[in-house]
Amino acid sequence: MDATLISREKTAERLLTASAKHSFDPDTELDWEAPFEEDAWFWPPELVSLYDTPLWRRMPEEQQRELSRHEAASLCASGVWFETILMQLLLRHTYSLDPTSAHVRYALTEIADECRHSKMFARAVTKFGTPTYGPTRLDHSLGRILKTFSTTPGSFTGTLLAEEILDWMQRLTFPDERVQPFVRGVTRIHVVEEARHIRYAREELRRQMETAPRWEIMLTRTMSAEAARVIARSLISPQVYASVGLNPAEAVAAVKESGHRREMMRHSAKKLMDFFDEIGLLRGPSMPLWRASGLL
Repeated sequence: MDATLISREKTAERLLTASAKHSFDPDTELDWEAPFEEDAWFWPPELVSLYDTPLWRRMPEEQQRELSRHEAASLCASGVWFETILMQLLLRHTYSLDPTSAHVRYALTEIADECRHSKMFARAVTKFGTPTYGPTRLDHSLGRILKTFSTTPGSFTGTLLAEEILDWMQRLTFPDERVQPFVRGVTRIHVVEEARHIRYAREELRRQMETAPRWEIMLTRTMSAEAARVIARSLISPQVYASVGLNPAEAVAAVKESGHRREMMRHSAKKLMDFFDEIGLLRGPSMPLWRASGLL
């Protein structure tokens, strides 16, 4: 067995052991019947898209908290979309690999995790009592293209973009006592299990970038940068603003002008962008796309 396969197997064995010890069933782990607490936030206010804008400062606190509920629902719905794509990419990755390997066994374990997460997020949207928000028709189509034509390393960059940005936000959310206990429970489960998924994807992406041909690396850089743009703008549906009585065009413009929001998005991706730079993804003609994503 060559060094790459040995490394793969060692990583997968460690992650399989961790999965056996620290996996959760959201259907039984969370109290789905408990009422929401009055005056609690559904998302930390600093992470709400309009936070610290002139429009935010004009909103009464009740409306701000209501916006946090709809944005939490939008993030959950986006999470289902991202994870549906991720599960397809993982299955495609394993298609020609040895099904008895620990690497494939862990990929299937991760898919099982993501199935539970998707059900948890969808059920959470129902509990929130909001519309089911989703990507625009354009972004939905772009997601279909990206998942169909993604290179193998591109599959793992897309995975990390979706997982690490949300993971950063959720690590701020689950210990925040201002936030609804139910939401904190959802984010705690996701953070614990996503830590394994991130480790798996980072180590495999590094291996892929060391062995991929030049043409594949060039294509991965461009497709990953476009994925970053799509993911970053799809987290919060503009429809959430209309749902809380705001003018969507005015709200979207306020978010675009918000220095706080830009800084928050950069912080959410800082460690990931450093990693991408280290392995050679942030190079060449794709850089304008990366900058347009707002993550650099």
